[in-house]
Amino acid sequence: MSYGQGGPQSQWDPWKPNSQQPWTGEGGSDQTPDWAALADERDNRNKRRKLLFIGGGVLATVGIATAVAMGVVSANGDDNASNGPSDLPASGSIPSGSASSAPSFEPTTAPPPLDPKDFIADVKKDTAPLSADTLFPGTQLTVGDTVYKKGATADTQKCASAVQGTLAKVLTANHCTRVIRVTYVKDGVAVTVGVAVFDTEAQATKAKGQADTKSIVKAVAGEGVKSFCNSAICRSTTNSYGRYDYFTLAGFTNGKDVTTKDTKVFSAGDDLAEFTFRQIARRGQAQASAAAQ
Repeated sequence: MSYGQGGPQSQWDPWKPNSQQPWTGEGGSDQTPDWAALADERDNRNKRRKLLFIGGGVLATVGIATAVAMGVVSANGDDNASNGPSDLPASGSIPSGSASSAPSFEPTTAPPPLDPKDFIADVKKDTAPLSADTLFPGTQLTVGDTVYKKGATADTQKCASAVQGTLAKVLTANHCTRVIRVTYVKDGVAVTVGVAVFDTEAQATKAKGQADTKSIVKAVAGEGVKSFCNSAICRSTTNSYGRYDYFTLAGFTNGKDVTTKDTKVFSAGDDLAEFTFRQIARRGQAQASAAAQ
């Protein structure tokens, strides 16, 4: 037997409209419903719905979190893609950057700088003009606050005639080719500088080594400078640089002997010796610079 609108017996749902309440046939002929049982069943249904709702909410939250995480990852991926080149070739076709693919160059070595002294060490290289005017230009020399007036000059290829004492023999033995002399004067003190020229540095060095305290250059007078150091005691020096030996003879123009207390004579001789060295060195520097161009 069926109840309701026909067809198989349907499940009664107290919350569903038009559903029919089943009758158990117990509890008397009036078949009164068991209201307590119905209330318990209703509470159980409510609890199940709450659990389903909570569970569904958790699942929905997890789904949203997953979607956000995926969105972040995707956004980061898009940023990286936008910052890098989009048309890179496959990794297999990208050059590996190994040493074999790098350009190679032949090893080179910069030439060493030219040594100025080489140009004044040998007559074959020392070809710049040479004279009293190139070594000692102008009409005066200023050293610090001291001004020396230039006097007479002399230039000869007969080296022995320009010197005295033991120096004549030394220059001749070492094949001196020329002696250039000049005199400077300041406050009664005169200095003659003599530059002996050789073909090689070895000859000049040997000549300097053979010179002694009696190897003296002859003083040059004239051009307003009186004769000096003819018979008086004077101070002399000997030096060498490159293929040149240079000598100084300093004394008083009034014929007075020089003593160790006469500092003006010593200072004048040292000033002229230093100037001569610098002039010879400049010859080498100028010729080295010209050759490097």
